[in-house]
Amino acid sequence: MIKKVEDLNVYKRSYKLALEIHKETLKFPSEDRFELGSQMRRASKSIPSNIAEGFSKRKFLKEYKRYLNIARASNDEMFNHLKFARDLGYFDERKYQKFVDEYTIVGKQLTNLIKTWEKFDEI
Repeated sequence: MIKKVEDLNVYKRSYKLALEIHKETLKFPSEDRFELGSQMRRASKSIPSNIAEGFSKRKFLKEYKRYLNIARASNDEMFNHLKFARDLGYFDERKYQKFVDEYTIVGKQLTNLIKTWEKFDEI
């Protein structure tokens, strides 16, 4: 049974990813540490943050789904930021693909949660 936001796999995975992105973007050159890096840190942290904020409103299905959709939009935003980081030479192809794969999983998990949340109404 899901009792707290930390029980959601999508929350745990997106939180871990946000920590990794934060650490990686601090290695960017100074001009992009504060531009692209900052955007990446905000977008990556927005995912678990919106999952958590929405979870507190989960009894109101429409409201919870709104937060999950915001998290999914931030997840989609990360694909564009990752391409910039790769194309600017901040991520090699291996690191880029690892992040793309992880954000693809998070996106699928969010989509599934949005579609199936009604089944968890016993919380």
